[in-house]
Amino acid sequence: MSDSEGGPRQVDDPNYHSENHTAVQTCGWTKNALRGQGKCYKNIFYGIESHRCIQMTPVVKCNERCVFCWRDHAGHAYELGDVEWDDPDAVAEASIALQTELLSGFGGNDQVPRERFDEAMVPRHVAISLDGEPTLYPYLPELLEAFHDRDITTFLVSNGTRPEMLAECDPTQLYVSVDAPDRKTFDETVKAVEDDAWERLVETLDVLAEKDRTRTVIRTTLVDGHNMHHPEWYAAMCTRARADFVELKAYMHVGHSRGRLDRDSMPDHEEVVRFAEEMQAYLPHDELKEVPASRVALLARDADTWIPTLEKSSAFWERDPLV
Repeated sequence: MSDSEGGPRQVDDPNYHSENHTAVQTCGWTKNALRGQGKCYKNIFYGIESHRCIQMTPVVKCNERCVFCWRDHAGHAYELGDVEWDDPDAVAEASIALQTELLSGFGGNDQVPRERFDEAMVPRHVAISLDGEPTLYPYLPELLEAFHDRDITTFLVSNGTRPEMLAECDPTQLYVSVDAPDRKTFDETVKAVEDDAWERLVETLDVLAEKDRTRTVIRTTLVDGHNMHHPEWYAAMCTRARADFVELKAYMHVGHSRGRLDRDSMPDHEEVVRFAEEMQAYLPHDELKEVPASRVALLARDADTWIPTLEKSSAFWERDPLV
């Protein structure tokens, strides 16, 4: 379903701010971090400062219909021919402007220290993960460079259906969703629009294996009764991709997914960790980290999983305009 202007429904969500095909939403962890109420697990695992992170997408359209997705599939109409694409610099500038607009009200919040609010007004990270499939934006490699030119680190999340695009992308960290260990489970859980989506995901694993300028993460949303089986097959896919990290997160019974799945499909944290341990038996990733509040586990080769750029003593933070 589209709105009267022809745009995808999600762009009109009151929690989204958008400019043409660029959409931004304030992450709940950004709000929490501003109030001093905790940070996202990505801070614990990788060093991202939650209150300085933009959650955005350059395209709301998607070529998959995952049963666990909290978005409304009706808003993901997959026709790209009618889109007038903004150039990468315009998307980057719109993302920053929309983020600061969304957070502007926190300047008068007594729970938010002024220094922290000022920091939030100068974002240093972007998570290209809000909605849709970002590799459908034809200038994605250039968009990453546009953010890097602004000294903003990039965290790109993709479903892996455009290996030729991902081959050209060098974000700070690249996540690829692998939500099934086999074709049958993929068809039942991911419900891709394109017939060759599984084959292209497998091709993407080989693209990841060749990456040497960016850190790579295989990311799996675990849905009880759907895709929590054959940990050794998942491990084989991670091995093929030579993934730096493996991130396993529980499906959460929220949003529009509640119309497709019941609450019992949501594994508890202990089940997530158990599945991670089962995968770990087949991988060289000896370290297991976990954040129970987010029902997420991380497999890594080394205990130090922070991005070197984001270490507090790094040149990146020395260049912070607010220092």
